[in-house]
Amino acid sequence: MPSPSPTVSILVVSFNTRELTLAALDSVARETSVSHEVIVVDNASRDGSAEAIAAHPSAPRLVALGENIGFARANNLAAEAATGEFILLLNPDTVVLDQAVDRLVAFARTRPNAMIWGGRTLFADGQLNLSSCWGRMTLWNLFCRATGLTGIFPRLECMNGEAYGGWQRDCIREVDIVSGCFLLVPRCIWQALDGFDPQFFMYGEEADLCLRARRFGARPAITPDATIVHLGGASEATRAGKMVKLLAAKATLINRHFTRPQRPLALALLALWPFSRWIAHAALAMVTGRANHREAAGQWHAIWSRREEWQRGYAPVAQSSLARAARSGGQSLEVTP
Repeated sequence: MPSPSPTVSILVVSFNTRELTLAALDSVARETSVSHEVIVVDNASRDGSAEAIAAHPSAPRLVALGENIGFARANNLAAEAATGEFILLLNPDTVVLDQAVDRLVAFARTRPNAMIWGGRTLFADGQLNLSSCWGRMTLWNLFCRATGLTGIFPRLECMNGEAYGGWQRDCIREVDIVSGCFLLVPRCIWQALDGFDPQFFMYGEEADLCLRARRFGARPAITPDATIVHLGGASEATRAGKMVKLLAAKATLINRHFTRPQRPLALALLALWPFSRWIAHAALAMVTGRANHREAAGQWHAIWSRREEWQRGYAPVAQSSLARAARSGGQSLEVTP
């Protein structure tokens, strides 16, 4: 007699995060009571991750790749093997706290029309990590970031809309985007949306997924009752490398989700962000002589000098008919409680 399908398929994509990934798997095993399976895709790590994951006592299903295919494609690959009612995306640099997976599933049961759910994230020292969710990009948000208003008034939501200002993620709230570090979605919805768009090599894929889902009536939400530690950026070697990918993702999102008349201004404001930071830190370094401003100016200059890599967004890749339909709109998605 075949065994019943698990409630949750937990997908983890690792890349040179051996010890962190093992700690994440430990926390899943320790804190998760709901029936689950764990599927790990290793993106050709060079630190022995695949061998260590294969030997982990929780016996995750491992797909060890010979090349790094990116976060979006690796999650799509893992999802193909998933059998759970829900899919949970979990970053390798996370630690599950206080039955967070169980609590997130319970939250999903009470709010099925959200269709995508997330929790609260903390740094290792227990301080709030805002990256559990985001507001969508707008022309105003891009203007505030490019002109430095976001940095001057980080706690005002009207000036820092993407991070929801000073909101402490301490109440249930509908959000535009649930972070892919801890994102729960019914497997049927994931399949209807055709998963992540593989055009997003890294960063932006969950924003694209959530924005596409909203076209079908989804209203993503987060709960503070499901809390994890998320370190953030563990697989990225340099700030410049991370920012180049982040800016490429944002440019791709602009090309995908802004109206045609808005796109030129949005892309110009996006490009102004690293340029204005370079100029501002260089000026401060000259005036104050402080090393931290010189270092920041150097980093932002490196990002700006690599603008050919990001200002047009990620290169297009072949898409299935399901993905095209999901992006252009179509029938409503439904989740049965």
